[in-house]
Amino acid sequence: MMWMDREALLSWYRGIQRPLPWRLEPSPWSILLSEILLQQTQMERGIAYHAKLLKRFPTVQSMAESSVDEVLHLWQGAGYYSRARRLHALALDVMELHGGVLPNDYEGLLQLPGIGPYTAAAIASIAFNQPVACVDGNIRRVMARQTNQEEPSIKQVQTFADTHLVSESPGDWNQAMMELGALVCRPRNPSCEDCPIAKSCKGRLRAHELPRPRKSKKKIVEYTCIVRIDSDGFPELHQRPSTGLFAGLWGPEMASDLKTTNCEFLGTIRHHLSHREMVVSVWKSNGTNGTDPNAVALSTLDRRILELVGVS
Repeated sequence: MMWMDREALLSWYRGIQRPLPWRLEPSPWSILLSEILLQQTQMERGIAYHAKLLKRFPTVQSMAESSVDEVLHLWQGAGYYSRARRLHALALDVMELHGGVLPNDYEGLLQLPGIGPYTAAAIASIAFNQPVACVDGNIRRVMARQTNQEEPSIKQVQTFADTHLVSESPGDWNQAMMELGALVCRPRNPSCEDCPIAKSCKGRLRAHELPRPRKSKKKIVEYTCIVRIDSDGFPELHQRPSTGLFAGLWGPEMASDLKTTNCEFLGTIRHHLSHREMVVSVWKSNGTNGTDPNAVALSTLDRRILELVGVS
């Protein structure tokens, strides 16, 4: 294996690193919030939600003392709402089992709700300077191109990351690798001429082909949604079960087999999730006992449905 020029990569990172909020004020709680948000939320939106959450919940204790509904309400629009529920459960666990102090090692972090191997490694290394290597999509791509592999296994990527880890600066190193993948070694149109470790890259001449994309076909699922409006113009909203799609959030009646007798058809909405594509036929009818939609937590899809109906 040709070793990367680790000093060159660290020097490059320290010179160009983005001034992200959790880097400017790197408290463990702030870093944890950022990592959970960025699991499945794009950077720009993640920054906005990080600021909103940290303002309302500046400490793990403040979140533990809130309700899960309040966390869900602030999480609206960030997607993958199970993260919000697990984050609230994490805060409760930290208060009850760890005296209000986040565990400072990989194994301890891994025991918390919603924390997987990547997130535990990122928090341990960045917040607590623990020598643990991260593996995410960015690092897999850097590894595949550096070693000229089309489909590296998870074990191969982890070995690569462990072998190259700079144990004296694990947080900076992991962030340097992720930053390289996000800004230079991009999935499309990689900027090889700007890469600080281009000399050791065996796949440079075919970087745009590596790694081979994982093909996945989304399942298309059709739903019918009936929005019932009361005499004050408010929609009937129901809180969904604590498990399943949009668990714990509020929304109008929606299922795959609703009868639409005496309802007015308004249109169809297509909504993309990571594992499925939803095609929702939206209908309007009269109702009673509506709810102010601004007072409850709604998914992005439900917001789109209410906008189509003319409720905001």
